Amino acid sequence: MKGRVLLVGESWVQVTTHYKGFDHFVSGGYDTGVAYFRKAMEGWGDWVHMPGHEAQAGFPLEKEGLKDYSVIIISDIGADTFLLHPRTWLNGERTPNRLRLIEEYVRGGGGLIMAGGYLSYQGINGVARYHGTPVEEALPVEMQPYDDRVECPEGAQPKKTATAHPITRGLPASWPHLLGYNRVKAKKEAKVLAEVGSDPLLVVGEHGEGRVVAWASDIGPHWCPKEFAEWEGYRELWRRMASWASGE
Repeated sequence: MKGRVLLVGESWVQVTTHYKGFDHFVSGGYDTGVAYFRKAMEGWGDWVHMPGHEAQAGFPLEKEGLKDYSVIIISDIGADTFLLHPRTWLNGERTPNRLRLIEEYVRGGGGLIMAGGYLSYQGINGVARYHGTPVEEALPVEMQPYDDRVECPEGAQPKKTATAHPITRGLPASWPHLLGYNRVKAKKEAKVLAEVGSDPLLVVGEHGEGRVVAWASDIGPHWCPKEFAEWEGYRELWRRMASWASGE
């Protein structure tokens, strides 16, 4: 039976101010970036989405709260959401470091995947802030200490670099284009399964008893455009990443 996956992040609230001559008004909205991921995972097994606005209070404070999940996917949500529980942020109370909790979860046998984005790895202006944290300790890549985004509006062509690994076995050598990614460096003991340009795109490794995956681009637009997200290989990649990270 497939394990249970917890996808944390991939949501946003936007507020827009409209100026029309002398007058202005404000509109707001909420959206998520999980549509392509949801379609890819249909029939795979059980997965749960915890949007960013729920994660600050809702992500577990104790390891017991993670025992039902075989894989955690962190996607486009910064470190501060995990570090600043409302009891700490609003009341000044001590609470557990949930980045350390994630590292301990992986070390004990759990799976971890980080997907890229403006608030993954270091992210835009460096505000995702995973560099130097226990999550970086667990992942198979080293992060830059500053804004690590690589924007490729002209399109960047990924290529498979490992043919025998269960995640990439049987997939074509060349994949559809991407429009951006986070620049990371594979750790010495990790295995690079795919690259974009000269940078790692898909990296796997182990941390303690657990398995870890770094996917340096997004799970949907804009960095992962529809040409990639509607490609059959996208479905295979995410199902295989989740399966491999869960220990299958």
